[in-house]
Amino acid sequence: MRELDIFGAGGEGNLSGLLREVGSLLDSLTGALDEMSEARLEGTDSTGAVRAEVSGVGRLLGLSIDPRGLRDLDHVQLAEAVGEAIAAAHVAMGERMTEVTEGLAAPTTGDDPLDSYIQQVLRGD
Repeated sequence: MRELDIFGAGGEGNLSGLLREVGSLLDSLTGALDEMSEARLEGTDSTGAVRAEVSGVGRLLGLSIDPRGLRDLDHVQLAEAVGEAIAAAHVAMGERMTEVTEGLAAPTTGDDPLDSYIQQVLRGD
């Protein structure tokens, strides 16, 4: 049984072991965030005329517009296509973030696993 589970169940557990587990989780999260900061993700509008590229943290890195696609778009439609491409790139970023961080969270019942321990400390038990 993991230390997080022991503390979550209200047990005393091993504080050093808990800190190691939390440190390991933080290291994993840091690695995932570093991976995301290096990522470059793309999205296009529905016509394929506009392509946006964003970083793994959502910053717009590039925008390209197919000149042939401009023939069929007025300025309002072009603005909408740009927004659609950027939104699609952000969706790709969110999907990638989900993939990278999948499995990092400690399984819980929805409650704070340390809540009972903290309550005991506050009560002076």
